[in-house]
Amino acid sequence: MTVVRRVFSLGSGRLAAGILLVIALLAVLGPLLAPQDPLATSADTLAGPSGAHWLGTDNLGRDVFSRLLEGSRLSVLGSLEVAAMALVVGAVPGILSVYLGRVFEWLTLRLADTLVALPFLLFAVAVTALLGNGITQAMLVTGVLVSPLFYRVARAATLTVARSQYVEAAQIAGAPLGWIVRRHVWVKVLPAIGVVLAHTVGVGFIVVSSLSFLGIGVQPPTPTWGGLLASDLGYLDYQPWAPFVPALLIMLTVWACNLLADAIRDVSGEAGRALTETRRVRASRAAAGGVS
Repeated sequence: MTVVRRVFSLGSGRLAAGILLVIALLAVLGPLLAPQDPLATSADTLAGPSGAHWLGTDNLGRDVFSRLLEGSRLSVLGSLEVAAMALVVGAVPGILSVYLGRVFEWLTLRLADTLVALPFLLFAVAVTALLGNGITQAMLVTGVLVSPLFYRVARAATLTVARSQYVEAAQIAGAPLGWIVRRHVWVKVLPAIGVVLAHTVGVGFIVVSSLSFLGIGVQPPTPTWGGLLASDLGYLDYQPWAPFVPALLIMLTVWACNLLADAIRDVSGEAGRALTETRRVRASRAAAGGVS
């Protein structure tokens, strides 16, 4: 049974996948399902929920439900950009640092330590001020600053595999580095990276929401969940219920990502123990056959 099937065999894995599937559908189909133009203003400002406006209107008379659906795409894409950038910048050097010699190892370790020391939110603000207030710039910079987590996890998992006898035997036999990584290392490192990836998507969602809450990365009047939350907090006296829906969506998404990460960690641990036991049994049988 593969790791994916093991994840879906757990109740927590199915719940997390179901929530994330709904969020993904909102990101893909949300703008198409919006009942009204999310940017259209009207004189009906700060109206309560009704048949025409399911979640009411904001201070400019715009339909909140339509803006919520429209903003789902940028919120999800931003978090995925963070995770993808962190994966590429962190995991690949983490694996290669074990095999490419002391100089490459020292340089990547020092770079990872430097990135950890930087406050990523403030650094993202500074970079967007330098390169322009765009969501892509902010997310790519944030992904680079989050990448040390992937680097450390990938490096630790690779070190464990690199010390195994079958990898050492492959190196002695003259197997190419690329073949060793694809055949032996990547299979063992992938579950650990999957845990970090699911967690990082949740972190990216928090970062996207935080930056858009502060008005960074997204130019008004483009809607995002964090931007909706910020605008709703300014009118709590008139609409005390308004921040509930965007805040709930953000919390549910982050919780589902962390729940999925826990499920992957649990099943990958079980799979690793089963594989170790299988190899131990095979080795015992081979030794017994050699003795006999």
